[in-house]
Amino acid sequence: MRSVTFVVGSGRSGSTVLSRIVRAHPDVLSLNEFWASVGTRALPGRPVDGAEFWRLVADPHPAFDSMVRSGMPMAEFLHPRAARRDEGAGIPALSLMVLPHLTDDPDGLFEELKGVVVTWPRRTAPEHHEELFDVLCARFGRTAVVERSGYSGHRVPQLHAAFPAAKFVHMFRDGPDCALSMSRHPGFRLILLRREIQARTGAAHADDVLTEEQVRSLPPELAGLLSVPFDPALVLDRPLPVVEFGALWSQIVTEAAAHLGRLPQEQWIPLAYEELLDAPRRQLSRIAAFFGVEPLPQWLDTGCAMLDGSLRGASLRLPPAELAALRRRCAPGTRVLEAAGGPSSAAG
Repeated sequence: MRSVTFVVGSGRSGSTVLSRIVRAHPDVLSLNEFWASVGTRALPGRPVDGAEFWRLVADPHPAFDSMVRSGMPMAEFLHPRAARRDEGAGIPALSLMVLPHLTDDPDGLFEELKGVVVTWPRRTAPEHHEELFDVLCARFGRTAVVERSGYSGHRVPQLHAAFPAAKFVHMFRDGPDCALSMSRHPGFRLILLRREIQARTGAAHADDVLTEEQVRSLPPELAGLLSVPFDPALVLDRPLPVVEFGALWSQIVTEAAAHLGRLPQEQWIPLAYEELLDAPRRQLSRIAAFFGVEPLPQWLDTGCAMLDGSLRGASLRLPPAELAALRRRCAPGTRVLEAAGGPSSAAG
């Protein structure tokens, strides 16, 4: 029977390379950034027919589409048009990061899937997703599904409710190293700025549509992010203290640990990026068994070759005072991971 496993975490934790390693296994369907792409809209609490379900997973992701339209794509955007501002607008959600991870012809696969999915009967969204997973497994000859999205720990309750038999891997990385990587990443810089907009306006959610009065209350450098296209310099050039990303990392891993702690113990395992670097064969064998596939020797060789520890300990190159402040902001998340049996953040 086909299994489903979700790899969740903070992002910037080594999970992208894990997706590439997982993709190399001949029995695993690696769904890269699936939930990041389709979002919570793809799990409505009512039955939908195939045509509506297809729209839910195919319509462009608003935030990602605005980034492409603004000339600020991320390395995670794999579709060839994403890097071309004038041609990248309106890339379907599935085509931006998911399908290019599976095939060199994402547009062809998109049309192939569309022809099948739109004919499906009315049923719950999880049932549609399970069928979509089955279709892709059959298409690529795989027996296990592993979905991995960055910045995804908050999705655990919704995913567990929709897929109660699914397993979870919580992937995390040394706090200061992860926070430093976040501070240099356009997506996480935008997340922090949108959280600032939310705090200043009192919006319930960072992606809420704001009133004219709320927009007027914002300083120009934040209000400018609400238009499409926006000036990428508002994100890339604005000074953002790395300690703020330490607080963000701490919040994300604390929330994820709390959610996972409520699941049956046999349904989730932790995976530290540093432990994957230190003992790749052992850790890859462990997660393969958890996925329900064999740790094939050739696959282990391939996975080991893909890992690069050169960025490990990057935060140690920060000025001592800045590193000390960053470690303090990461401390709550570090304590949570240590209590759950993860490695100390000081290990970096």
